[in-house]
Amino acid sequence: MEAIWILLLLFVLFMVTGAYVTVRVVRTAKRGLDRTVDQARRTVEDTRLRARQFSRPGAAGELAELRLTLRTSMSATEQALHAVAGQDRSVAESLNLFRRLGEHGRELDEDLKRLEREPDRTRLAAVLPELRERTERITHSADSLRWAVRERAQRFAHDELDALGREIEMEAGALRHWTVEEPLSESAPGPASGTAPRSASGAAPRSEPEREPEPEPVGEPPSLGAATRPRPYSWQKSARPENTA
Repeated sequence: MEAIWILLLLFVLFMVTGAYVTVRVVRTAKRGLDRTVDQARRTVEDTRLRARQFSRPGAAGELAELRLTLRTSMSATEQALHAVAGQDRSVAESLNLFRRLGEHGRELDEDLKRLEREPDRTRLAAVLPELRERTERITHSADSLRWAVRERAQRFAHDELDALGREIEMEAGALRHWTVEEPLSESAPGPASGTAPRSASGAAPRSEPEREPEPEPVGEPPSLGAATRPRPYSWQKSARPENTA
C-alpha cells in the first residue's frame, strides 16, 4: 500500500513539474515572439516614415521627419540602457527616468500620427512649431541619457584597462628581475695549502706534536692458547692478573 502512495506522489510531482516547465517555456516563447513582432512593426513603420519624408514635401513630410527622429532616438536610448543595466546597477535610476520620458514620447508620437490624417494644412502648419519643440526636448533628454551611459561604460572600461596595464607592467618587471649566482672560481684567493688556517683571534692554532710509532716488542711469539682465547665483550670486565707477589 505504501508503494502505491509513493508512486502516486511521484506521478503528481512529475505532472506539476512538467506543467510548470511548459508554462515557463510558453511564456518565454511568447515574449520572444512579441519582441520579434514589435521589431518587425517598428521596422515597417520606420521605412514608411522615411518614404513619406522624401515623397511628401511640406507639413506632411515634416511630421514624418519628427516621428522618425523621435522613434530613432528613443529606440537607441532604450537599447543602450538595457545593454548596460545588467552590468551596472546604478543605471536603474536612469531606466526609471527613461520610462517616464517614454510616456511623453508615446503621447507625442500618437499626436504626430493623428496629425498625419489632418486635412487642414493651415491648422497643421500652425501647430508644427509646438510639436517640433516637444520633439527636440524629448530627443535631447533621451540623447543625454544615452551618451551619459555610454561615456560611463567607456570610462569604466578605460579605468579597468589602466589597472590591468599597471598589473601587467608589475608582473613583467618581476619576471625580468632575476639574479645569476656566479660560481666560485678555482683561482679565487684562499688559504694556502702549506699554511694552517688561523683562528678567530688571528693566531694560528697550535698543532699537536706527531707521535712516533712505538717499536714492536721483540720477544717470543704469543702462545697458541693466548691467541685462541676469546676476547671479552665490551660490557664484560677483563680478568685481573693474579698477584704473583
